[in-house]
Amino acid sequence: MNDKPKSADSPRKLTIAIDGPAGAGKSTIASRLARKLGYVNLESGAMYRALALKAIGRDASFDDEAALVKLAQDSRIQLEPTLGGNRTLLDGRDVSSRIRERDVTEGASRVSVHPGVRAWMVARQREMGAGGGIVMEGRDIGTKVFPDADLKIFLDADPVIREQRRMQPAAIARGPSLRSRQPRMRSLSTRRTWAKLRYWPSWKN
Repeated sequence: MNDKPKSADSPRKLTIAIDGPAGAGKSTIASRLARKLGYVNLESGAMYRALALKAIGRDASFDDEAALVKLAQDSRIQLEPTLGGNRTLLDGRDVSSRIRERDVTEGASRVSVHPGVRAWMVARQREMGAGGGIVMEGRDIGTKVFPDADLKIFLDADPVIREQRRMQPAAIARGPSLRSRQPRMRSLSTRRTWAKLRYWPSWKN
């Protein structure tokens, strides 16, 4: 008779953080890796877009930080893994397609600049990833959101390849990423942190 609890036979689920410049292939790698491992692909961009969509629905100003933080606190943003990728739920409603439309993407870019909103998002992302079993890509994921992630990957690609990817029809349809619209300057300490991490060049498609 096996007296060990079931959890003892199950491997511990990891927290995996992926960072890198726009066009390096972070979203593709994160999505494929999450599906392969049966993990949640914790998309920060989808979360900002969901909040922007709620702000549009409530006619809230993208420049009113206090109102946006209150809106975020009153929202329920969830990411559910499916075979075809994540479903994004806003207050229980599937908004996966709507948040990819240009007005929401542009709104998300403006929403994401507010420190109060970013602080709320980081706290929510940490809460969602507390039990492991997640792959997350995006801005400052391995330095600010999950500094103790089990695996940190900085993904890069040749600049020509990155530009080609960003000009592909699917990328154009999505619109510029939140990261590509914001300053990408990093502090020396941040660059040193990533210098110690596993580095995966991605020169080929």
